[in-house]
Amino acid sequence: MKKTIIALSLIIIAGVITIIFYREKPKTTSYQEKLEISKNVYKESGKQIVEINAKGGYDPRYSVAQAETPTIIRVKTNSTFDCSSSLRIPSINYFKNLPPTGTTDIELPSQKPGSTIKALCSMGMYNFSIQFKS
Repeated sequence: MKKTIIALSLIIIAGVITIIFYREKPKTTSYQEKLEISKNVYKESGKQIVEINAKGGYDPRYSVAQAETPTIIRVKTNSTFDCSSSLRIPSINYFKNLPPTGTTDIELPSQKPGSTIKALCSMGMYNFSIQFKS
């Protein structure tokens, strides 16, 4: 009886180890794929809109946008009462408490290719960045 329990235990452990080490690995994203314009970036009235959701952090945390294009960061809040409602973008000297629910548009000066805008909450706990490509 004890030998049967030990044998079954070893089979189960071997199965778990096999599943952990031999399962399909997630596809890694190449550097070139990361430089594609993000899905949350679109054109509207001749300007580029980068849409960010703020609630319990920022989503998405990383975006790629077109350089040398008039750009607006459109931050959407929906019952946001955490520190992500207090937005800081140090490089453009932007500090503002966002409304708990609504949309806030932030105009960016034209960005050079390869530049990155970084934003964070008032506590520095949550952040997002936008990389500009040519």
